[in-house]
Amino acid sequence: MAETDTPQPQDAPGEYWLYHEYMTRVYVADALTEERSALRLMLLDLNMKMAGEAADWATTLAQAPLSLMDMLLIDWSLLPSTSPTAALQELRKACPAALVIVLISHLDARQQAALSSGADAFISKGETPERVAERLRSVAASVHP
Repeated sequence: MAETDTPQPQDAPGEYWLYHEYMTRVYVADALTEERSALRLMLLDLNMKMAGEAADWATTLAQAPLSLMDMLLIDWSLLPSTSPTAALQELRKACPAALVIVLISHLDARQQAALSSGADAFISKGETPERVAERLRSVAASVHP
């Protein structure tokens, strides 16, 4: 399906965005409503489609595989603290084709842990919106080259 028949947000007066097959679909998992809202707006600005969202780990693991997303943005603090590595591996098995990007509040050893745990990339939540957008564009380019 190249476009939908349902009304979509307008990008210009009288014109509607067309949701194409190649549009990057992103699932957002973050406990904070305001963080998810900010990411939703950023994704719209980047012409990416929000595939779904969750505020906790259980919901993420249950819903993300059904969303058919290309990328998953997940806050590190949402991962079970007892075994974030096992949690990311479980997510990888459930969503094998998705790129996993871990959002980290503080840059420290967690950055390396996220990458070695199976994340494809990480983004610091302390970055400027422009830098976050740049990182998302970069990762999305590998989804639809």
